[in-house]
Amino acid sequence: MSARDHHPASGVPALVSRAAAVSVLTLALVGGGGLIPGSTEGATAAAAPVSVTASTTTTTTAMTAVSAVSSGSGHRALRIAASKKGSPYRWGATGPRSFDCSGLTQYAFKRAGKRLPRTADSQYRHVRHISASARKRGDLVFFHAGGTVYHVGIYAGKGRIWHAPKPGASVRKERIWTRSVWYGRA
Repeated sequence: MSARDHHPASGVPALVSRAAAVSVLTLALVGGGGLIPGSTEGATAAAAPVSVTASTTTTTTAMTAVSAVSSGSGHRALRIAASKKGSPYRWGATGPRSFDCSGLTQYAFKRAGKRLPRTADSQYRHVRHISASARKRGDLVFFHAGGTVYHVGIYAGKGRIWHAPKPGASVRKERIWTRSVWYGRA
């Protein structure tokens, strides 16, 4: 949905009720399934300031509010994981000085205010699954062989993740090396 779609010249009435503007814009921008009844995300989005007229400003304000809502804890977790660059991999470690893959994601999200289970497979079962086309910075990337999840990292954008890769390596940003990945949003 573009700003042009809400301009009076496009045939859309100039006045739209506040509730309708928020509902239509939220549904269009989030895809309908992103808001969960009772979640704080929905409350924040509904409280976003939206003017009564249908204009470029209204669309921009609503898009900004929805973007901020959908990226919060994931972006914070991404920054926390990046701050651990160079920390050594150690199997079973959950920080703050060393990590295994799921220990890093659990640590980063916990510090960002979201709790995740301990293992990569449990984390995959715990999060909302999303498509590759819906992935955003701060989402979780799960590496799998068949139906078994064996590794996890945090999506950094442009096909890269922050992760604790393997023994002898350290936390780093790296290109996703396979197509056998699933995505999740905490």
